[in-house]
Amino acid sequence: MLLRFAISLPSFPLQPYHLSTSTSSYSQARLGFGSSTLSLRADQKSGGPIRCSVSQVHSYGTVDSERPPALRWSSLFRRISARENTSLGCAAVLLRWEEEEGQLNKWELCRVVKELRKFRRVKLALEVCDWMIAQGDRFMFTSSDMAIQVDLIAKAHGISHAEEYFSQLPDTMKDKRTYGALLNVYGQAKMKEKAEAIVEVMRNKGYLTEALFFNVIMTLYMNVGEHEKVNKVINEMKEKNVSFDIYSYNIWITNCATMGDAEKMERVVGLMSSDNGINANWTTYTTLATMYIRLGNFEKAQSCLKDAELRVTGRDRTPFNYLLGLYSSIGKREVYRIWNWYKSSFPRILNMGYQCMLSSLIRLGDADGAEMIYEEWLSMTSSYDPRICNILLGLYAREGLLRKAKKTLDNFLEKGGKPRPIMWETLAEGYIKEEQISEALLYMKEAASFEGVNNWRPKPKNIEKLLALCKERNDISSIHMLMDMLRMRRCHEKEEYKSLISTYCQGD
Repeated sequence: MLLRFAISLPSFPLQPYHLSTSTSSYSQARLGFGSSTLSLRADQKSGGPIRCSVSQVHSYGTVDSERPPALRWSSLFRRISARENTSLGCAAVLLRWEEEEGQLNKWELCRVVKELRKFRRVKLALEVCDWMIAQGDRFMFTSSDMAIQVDLIAKAHGISHAEEYFSQLPDTMKDKRTYGALLNVYGQAKMKEKAEAIVEVMRNKGYLTEALFFNVIMTLYMNVGEHEKVNKVINEMKEKNVSFDIYSYNIWITNCATMGDAEKMERVVGLMSSDNGINANWTTYTTLATMYIRLGNFEKAQSCLKDAELRVTGRDRTPFNYLLGLYSSIGKREVYRIWNWYKSSFPRILNMGYQCMLSSLIRLGDADGAEMIYEEWLSMTSSYDPRICNILLGLYAREGLLRKAKKTLDNFLEKGGKPRPIMWETLAEGYIKEEQISEALLYMKEAASFEGVNNWRPKPKNIEKLLALCKERNDISSIHMLMDMLRMRRCHEKEEYKSLISTYCQGD
């Protein structure tokens, strides 16, 4: 779900704000570009946290007559993101573009930055911003630009750099946009004390006038498990006469359900329904369905899903993915109806769609249907996503169908799919379940030896089960092999593995 809030500000000329030498990776203070809309992303998944982030740029301080055809900016975006020589910076690409295609305006460049951010190409977005700064007085910048920049720097270089950038802004540019962006950075990182300190500053300056900022702090409290504080924020919004937006209601509803208060949740739904300023969309009803599923009320959940279906419009694939998952969570085979609707709405289904459908069928216990969907995906895709293969591997491993699992993985590799350590570990889990130590170790070692992923570590529960098996059978050589594997991935330095090693390996 996206929380969108349009912000328009007057423009200011660029000032040369410099960061310290510790930030040499971006020697000039980078400014964001365009009068932006700060967006919060609140993707609520069953059992998971609400995720909030400053995301997309929605407007750029230009009137419609200034906006050129989409072809120019999209062509430039493709040239930047798909350049073969990655050592060639964006500046060279932009200079060459202007030589060949003519001068770029702010709207075009901001649109490219927006698209780069959409695909999480944050460093490329910063390079485009650097180039704009280097043009001197050619472009005018606003505090909204700087708010976006706080977010970009935090993502690309870390929170400390974003803090330093913010600290060097002139007071005239430290308004609710830039403070709000820093608040959002802290919210994403679950830095509660720093977030609360920023909220206090904003409160004292009179900046807490929009639901946006309250939504960020409420989401933070939910994600750190301080649900009672959400109610305090709600009360402050009421006291300050801050209008609730759809996301405020969604967060409030989610908080009530998390606390198990179905009666209060339904009262909030009633308040939302009577609020003339709220136009409930599909995200509202999928949120409600998720909460009813948590509370075990599948009948009301299904009713909410029907309401959500009525509000699916445009060319957005996201609601279909949610509907598949939620219908499967209440044991409804209507996933096939949604799937057929999904396929009829788009020329082709992307990997995420197949991933959701496959997971949904497995959740329903429909192994035959899952195999059929997997084979369909395998025959149609040109991008062999290992996550999709691993969903089926997981099913086979749990059911003890290890030959089938091995054959599925071999076929995936023959098709040109790139394996991931988690796939070998999934196979190992099947062999652990069957108490076949040598085969389990073989696949765990295969996962540990994979060079393409540096941050993979085996699941502690798998290590614990393997160690227990080895200890039970007095298989000292296998314990030593497992210890070598843990050292290879530097797991022996992590606390969650140290306790296992001390428990099972003393005296060995």
